[in-house]
Amino acid sequence: MLARKSIIPEEYVLARIAAENLRKPRIRDRPRKARFIAKNGACNLAHKNIREQGRFLQDIFTTLVDLKWRHTLVIFTMSFLCSWLLFAMMWWLVAFAHGDMDPSTESTANSTKWTPCVTCVRSFTSAFLFSIEVQVTIGFGGRMMTEECPLAITVLILQNIVGLIINAVMLGCIFMKTAQAHRRAETLIFSRQAVIAVRNGKLCFMFRVGDLRKSMIISASVRIQVVRKTTTPEGEVIPIHQVDIPVDNPIESNNIFLVAPLIICHIIDKRSPLYDISAADLALQDLELIVILEGVVETTGITTQARTSYVAEEILWGHRFVPIVTEEEGVYAVDYSKFGNTVKVAAPRCSARELDEKPSILIQTLQKSELSHQNSLRKRNSMRRNNSIRRSNSMRRTNPSLIVPKVQFITPEGNQSASET
Repeated sequence: MLARKSIIPEEYVLARIAAENLRKPRIRDRPRKARFIAKNGACNLAHKNIREQGRFLQDIFTTLVDLKWRHTLVIFTMSFLCSWLLFAMMWWLVAFAHGDMDPSTESTANSTKWTPCVTCVRSFTSAFLFSIEVQVTIGFGGRMMTEECPLAITVLILQNIVGLIINAVMLGCIFMKTAQAHRRAETLIFSRQAVIAVRNGKLCFMFRVGDLRKSMIISASVRIQVVRKTTTPEGEVIPIHQVDIPVDNPIESNNIFLVAPLIICHIIDKRSPLYDISAADLALQDLELIVILEGVVETTGITTQARTSYVAEEILWGHRFVPIVTEEEGVYAVDYSKFGNTVKVAAPRCSARELDEKPSILIQTLQKSELSHQNSLRKRNSMRRNNSIRRSNSMRRTNPSLIVPKVQFITPEGNQSASET
């Protein structure tokens, strides 16, 4: 097919396309930095090239607890099955060495006083069943030991000891996996986003934490760390540099009473790594704020830890959390549907250092906020007034009975004047 010639010259079209591409700013997304701590509290860390693998076997119990459930269940089953098979082989060898497997011994036992080591053990299957009965302490009455073989008594004692050790280790491992501390941390929640706003005349970094269970966390404490990549004056690059930042707590100890959701506050002062960061610089910062909540579970007494983190994109400047605790019929009610909701408030866009050097910035920001609030109220009132007037006019037009008739007044001179009431 022949290409159709356009009415517009090609030179003009190419020039126009180039001009449109120049007008549109090309925004390249900054590559997202890997989080050190995920939102669910998991550490985003991969261990590679570990040469000393034998250290994990030295702490075998912790290794078994840290395994996945499918691996733990396989090891649990295979440990019992292998021990049963091992001792079944030993019982079969004892019976074979004593001559219990020989068919001629059965007729000899009937005619003389010949006694086997274990009665009714004449094959490997019967030896396997006897091994299970000994280790699991199930006695069916068909197979039993005699005083004929001291070696059989030794094997019986050895199997009992090994069986008790396997039971203690594996059942303890299963119990620890079901009662791990991080399971309790699943009901400790953090707000999806953090905020920076003014509280008591200071810029503060705030987030909300709550507990979904009625059983409390005893001696709960909150720690905040800033993780960022830094370079020392000597040129050393520290990829994960951790800095502790203080938490504002009116109590002398760092413990909190987590009976209801709380807003944890960090005052951005000279000790804070956020002291020189403004609202415009926040999006360009390559930092991560890690929050760690530790405490003792009231019901089990096990220490638990819940973690989360906030990157620069998850910090809202000039926002505040909405209240979610209300008093209803003498009971404090918590509305978790508003747990992470925020509202925009007046806050200076400068850094905390600039705010300390020029306190008038905060006063001007509050004054502008008050003026804008008053103007919005005036506009709202005027809109309500106009809407009420329009509504009344529309009602008069649609309902003729509301229209007041004209009344004529006759003056003594005889002139007529019409007035409307």
